[in-house]
Amino acid sequence: MEIKSVLKDLTNCAGVSGDEFPASEKAAEYLRKYADNVSVDAFGSVTGLVGTNDPNAKTLLLDAHIDRVGLIVTFIDERGFVGVGACGAFDLRTLLAQSVTIHGKKKIFGVVSTLPPHVSKEKSAPEVGDIFIDIGLSKEKAEEVISLGDRITVNSEFRELFGNIVSVPAVDDRGGVCAILLALEMLKGRNISYNIAVCFSCREETGESGAKMNGFKIRPNEALVIDVSFGKTPDSSPKDTAKLGSGVMIGFSASLDKDMSNKLCCIAKSADISYTREVMPSSTGTNADALGTSSNGVKCCTLSIPIRYMHTAVETVGIRDIEATAALICRYAEGNVK
Repeated sequence: MEIKSVLKDLTNCAGVSGDEFPASEKAAEYLRKYADNVSVDAFGSVTGLVGTNDPNAKTLLLDAHIDRVGLIVTFIDERGFVGVGACGAFDLRTLLAQSVTIHGKKKIFGVVSTLPPHVSKEKSAPEVGDIFIDIGLSKEKAEEVISLGDRITVNSEFRELFGNIVSVPAVDDRGGVCAILLALEMLKGRNISYNIAVCFSCREETGESGAKMNGFKIRPNEALVIDVSFGKTPDSSPKDTAKLGSGVMIGFSASLDKDMSNKLCCIAKSADISYTREVMPSSTGTNADALGTSSNGVKCCTLSIPIRYMHTAVETVGIRDIEATAALICRYAEGNVK
């Protein structure tokens, strides 16, 4: 499996929260290479199963969310400018003067309207309700191709930087999807200790509802939630970030199972997989919070991939960190370390 190619393919899909189907269908294509009973549900979550020969094996859920942050059309004013709302917490500081795509009856390109600095005294980030998109059309023409509720993505290219680093939007969490797919590739022909269920869940960025629904549907015994976390930048706090290239981040939190966290650290150490510990005191802000309280309760741990510039159009990730995450998933599923 060529990670960069898969990541580029997945991140090229829109799939903003609540309208995940373009990305879901693409992810399902990849999952069908490894899993049985692959389906996309009515909400846009993708599920599939990888079995073991042991009828008494426990079920391990591998979850990564398929949705991405973006915007939604809320109105069109009398001049044809498009007003927006937020689908997830897009970093509004980075939004002014960006080019965007409105996913209407056809793709409509536009630019975010902003006053030049010569005539503006405003220095802070705008409120989302103050943002307008200029598409160059009159109100009447705009309404022919755009409907209220259409999703909007910020345009950006797939860029390969130096040192096996990639910059591309929607690494959160298509990078996690890639890690799970790579782990399934690694597990081909190996003995596994679990029945593995895979879920590429919808609507994580707007409340984690997709993971909760599938927690009740699948009823796993354990779950590994694969997401992204904060990569180190010159202006970041060292205690809250991990360096790109430092491997997988293993979660510790009141909402996670401590035994799973400790076991994952032991496995990583014994297998020489690069890792750091990520402490999230009360909750994780990931699907693990929803999965842990679904059904009769599910033992969960998070595995996070460090990225820089989260919730922007230039999210940046190290390919080796995706590989380390996949390797740890694989070793855990084999169940060799007690």
